[in-house]
Amino acid sequence: MSEIQFATPQTVKEAVKCLAGAKGKARVLAGGTDLLVQLRAGFVRPGLIVDIKHIPELRKVKREDGGFRIGAAVSGAELGANAAVKKAWPGVVEGLELIGSTQIQGRASLGGNLCNGSPAADSVPALIAAAATCHIAGPKGTREAKVEDIVSGPGKTTLKPGEFVVSFFLPKRPKRSGDAYLRLIPRTEMDIAVVGAGVSLALDSKGVCTEARVALGAVAPKAVLVKAAGKALVGTKVDDAALEAMAAACRDACKPIDDKRGTVAYRTKVAGVLAQRAARIALARATGE
Repeated sequence: MSEIQFATPQTVKEAVKCLAGAKGKARVLAGGTDLLVQLRAGFVRPGLIVDIKHIPELRKVKREDGGFRIGAAVSGAELGANAAVKKAWPGVVEGLELIGSTQIQGRASLGGNLCNGSPAADSVPALIAAAATCHIAGPKGTREAKVEDIVSGPGKTTLKPGEFVVSFFLPKRPKRSGDAYLRLIPRTEMDIAVVGAGVSLALDSKGVCTEARVALGAVAPKAVLVKAAGKALVGTKVDDAALEAMAAACRDACKPIDDKRGTVAYRTKVAGVLAQRAARIALARATGE
């Protein structure tokens, strides 16, 4: 069995060159909290591992166009300590901070959590609800993509050979807006989500919802943006009737599996309940309560 090669590029260009020139399958190491486990278990055997943590721009958080540019290798602990991001997009930070223990938080990253391709990834529904985008680098240059378009199925992404996610962009937060992320797990902490729900919404001066995005995790082969759920809130004051319509849309969007964590029926029902609770939290944040 051939040895696994390891590269530590210092620039995005070097990383692309390593990935594009790899003999056999290459894997990117951002935090390593998923990849290292998969290696030890023998689930993956790449020819090359490219460690992107030494590329400065992948470890930075900066303001951009009224929003935030977050490097793909920024850890949960680092993002959680950023007061500005936490104030503007608390739901996004909540999602990333739910990944693992305190030790794992020092390593787990937004880029790794997304590109691992898990349907139950905690940070992804919140990113989708926030309308976050990815900056991607590859042999043919750079491109932008919506977060919801990156994962194509369990363990699979739409990234082309030699491409990797460099950073995420969280847009400027509208006035009178809020977001939230909630999940249900079998244990009190450090478990995989049975269902995850992210909601982001904005209100006008009269308290009427002008825009809303709702995303679900762990109820389909990948995290999904439930457009009908968002539409159910727009034009309302996010009252009980609107929340029930949103929950019904969430239930309709579910295509979960039966496993030891929950049945199809259970996951489908919980998706609507969690989405309602997340929407109420987002509403409270939008109104300053």
